[in-house]
Amino acid sequence: MEMDTFVKDYEVKMTKTLSVLKQDYAAIRAGRANPALLDKITVVYYDVPTPLNQVATISVPEARSLLITPWDRSTLKAIEKAILASDIGINPQNDGAAVRLNFPPLNEERRRELCKQISKMGEESKVALRSIRRDANEKLKAKKKELPEDTVKDLEKKVQDLTDKYCKEADKISAAKEKEIMEV
Repeated sequence: MEMDTFVKDYEVKMTKTLSVLKQDYAAIRAGRANPALLDKITVVYYDVPTPLNQVATISVPEARSLLITPWDRSTLKAIEKAILASDIGINPQNDGAAVRLNFPPLNEERRRELCKQISKMGEESKVALRSIRRDANEKLKAKKKELPEDTVKDLEKKVQDLTDKYCKEADKISAAKEKEIMEV
């Protein structure tokens, strides 16, 4: 077992955990228009569920609105239906050529709810990071007979340092998102 590759494998897993957290945060509506809010929406296009961004152009004409211009106008109703069925909580406005989403400013109560949700998601990502650390330590315990004790201790310390680093990064990402939500 190569020491560097062992640590790198777990670092890759931790990096992926943080990228998932960033994607989840991008999908949270912060009062500003963000095309990432629509990433998980699928439209039934010729009887096939298709991601919205593959059947239309999504643009941000103003800070609080999104404009969805389909390449095939016959999909307007399907796009509207998919947005209504999603959980973003915005009513689409269909003008016959495009669908517009207007984002109202968030009230104080909704901002606090979103901050709680963000905090919970941040904690879940830190739990996932600790789980990766636990997997690494279990693998090291299994290899204790093959490796010198000093090597095992060094690897455990490196994995712990990585875990600490990525937990701090998750906290930074969460704090930045909370700050963005609380801006009026």
